[in-house]
Amino acid sequence: MKLRRTIFPILLVTCSAFAQGPGPQDPPSRVARLNWLNGSVSFQPAGIDSWTAATVNYPLTTGDHIYTDTGSRAEMHIGANAIRLSELSNFGYLNLDDRTVQVRFAEGSMEVRVRHLEDDDLYEIDTPQGAITLLRGGDYRIDTDPNRNATMVTVRSGEAEVTANGQAFPVHPRQTAYFTGDSAPDVRTFNEPDDFDRFTDSRNRLEDMPPPRQYVPTSMPGANDLYAYGSWRNMPGYGMVWVPPGGRDWAPYRYGHWAWVEPWGWTWIDDAPWGFAPFHYGRWAHADFGWYWVPGPVAVRPVYAPALVAFVGGPRFSLSISVGGGGGGVAWFPLGPREVYQPAYRVSNTYVNQVNVTNVTNITNVTNVTNVNNVRYVNQNVAGAVTAVPQQAFVSRQPVHTVMQPVSAQQMQQAQVIGAAPTVAPQRASLVGMQNARVAQPSAQSMMRPVAAKATPPPPPVSFAAKQQAYAQNPGRPPAPEAIQSIRAQQPRAQAMVAPVRSATAPAPLSNRPAVEATRPMQSRPVPSQPSNATPANATPVAPQRPADRFDARPPSARPAAAPTPATSGTSQTPAPAPARTEMQTQRPVAQPRPENTVQPRTETPRPAATPAPAPARPAAAPAPARQEARQEARQEKKAVKKDEKKEEKKEEQKY
Repeated sequence: MKLRRTIFPILLVTCSAFAQGPGPQDPPSRVARLNWLNGSVSFQPAGIDSWTAATVNYPLTTGDHIYTDTGSRAEMHIGANAIRLSELSNFGYLNLDDRTVQVRFAEGSMEVRVRHLEDDDLYEIDTPQGAITLLRGGDYRIDTDPNRNATMVTVRSGEAEVTANGQAFPVHPRQTAYFTGDSAPDVRTFNEPDDFDRFTDSRNRLEDMPPPRQYVPTSMPGANDLYAYGSWRNMPGYGMVWVPPGGRDWAPYRYGHWAWVEPWGWTWIDDAPWGFAPFHYGRWAHADFGWYWVPGPVAVRPVYAPALVAFVGGPRFSLSISVGGGGGGVAWFPLGPREVYQPAYRVSNTYVNQVNVTNVTNITNVTNVTNVNNVRYVNQNVAGAVTAVPQQAFVSRQPVHTVMQPVSAQQMQQAQVIGAAPTVAPQRASLVGMQNARVAQPSAQSMMRPVAAKATPPPPPVSFAAKQQAYAQNPGRPPAPEAIQSIRAQQPRAQAMVAPVRSATAPAPLSNRPAVEATRPMQSRPVPSQPSNATPANATPVAPQRPADRFDARPPSARPAAAPTPATSGTSQTPAPAPARTEMQTQRPVAQPRPENTVQPRTETPRPAATPAPAPARPAAAPAPARQEARQEARQEKKAVKKDEKKEEKKEEQKY
């Protein structure tokens, strides 16, 4: 077997603009991968006021929104952690960076499975009624129903804290908490599973089936897919590499499309179900049997890149013969092992080291080497490695393999490497495509519904239209952070229209309080701190009956007024029939109102007069004992995990 390999010096390329002194603000090193879709799922990118069909393998970040239509579901991964949406769910990222996952959830049902949580990580789900903070690894379900002005959080495992109406309370394992944001919470034994819970259980079981060996970090999005597709083999000089299922004629960065995703710019979106990790991490090499992917060391934390390719062009390179129109084409090829990726977006020297450390060895610091044409790229002259398309097809998200053009050996000899991005400015179609068909989308009222947040999110993104001049001045490069701040300051209307965010640590405004709730006070059941696997001691006993008849299956706003308490102890009194209730489809808040009076009125047992009064409100700023205990246990777990990771790192260092 003959391997095509080239030995060349290790060069780190950077721009003199940020080679001197401290660098600008770096983009996040992680994104959320939209890895699974079922039915009609829509996507609204940050800074755009319209919706398009969602695409598998799309990288999601701050400002992006997802909506699932009737009968549809979606799944996202942020590292090893999963977020799953049921039908009629309106979901968006308020903030997503290296330490923060803060989402806006206006309506619907979602599950969050946290498999890995660092001590300083923040996972927060903000709903119209309050903010839910996930304190440790576990399985969580959140349901939000705007028609009832209610949110429900179920902790199957883990620990959560809810902040609403200026108060905070814990939710322990095997508990369900209902809250409206303007009344005391109701915490009870967790609900029986429904169809969505069974669906998430099946997805979790698939993730819990580990392969016999791990060749990529578990924090790399799409790592598990590589064990279900393709094959692994040991290659001299590289260790374990992955061979895709495409065969000899297949080539990387060819079956998919390009999209504009800020703050990174031109980003590759692959069509294959496994097509995320091999196109945003690692490098590609070629042998007699075809292409294979080199992931790099397992022990090193991966840093996301939009596409690990080198674009070609220059004054002597033209595709006019095959494309027409005087050379209006864009061409690229994959970077090889140990070749340096120099981002087209503004970054610091530290970032360049981090994004290359998994595949470029002996990095000590970044040097100011700007002539990328002096580098001999291993894949540049591999037959079939270069892919070229017309420029308009490139900027409008058209499938590459349907519009690609052949590139001759003579054209490649005249070409020169121009960097990690072409000098092509994005268009609106670069974000949402051509929009030939209408897609499902939430109502305008749902999109503008305020949510309550505990952590302060970053300012709303600047609209795409407001950045047109910046795109024209530096084609192919996203505007620098300081340029975005300047646009925001000079153009008051530059920010995209987004829903307002209010503080969950302050009392809810009167406008958010339904009049019906003002006349229906509700008693809360304070829940003491308890072991993680214990059943709440003060949970209401549940009789063996059908889940649909459970009193605690309804959110507080849907419950009837309590029956009058007998005036004299020991006197029997039959309570008046409760008013007709609204039947719930899945025992949880839903996005669509159900027909009224679908269930005949039934009587409720009167509550004892000795029902404990609501616990005094605890200020949100004061840490709850349950939270301190959960944090302490989490820190102990993290120390043990880090100790094991250090052992693995030493083993990997000895290998390499």
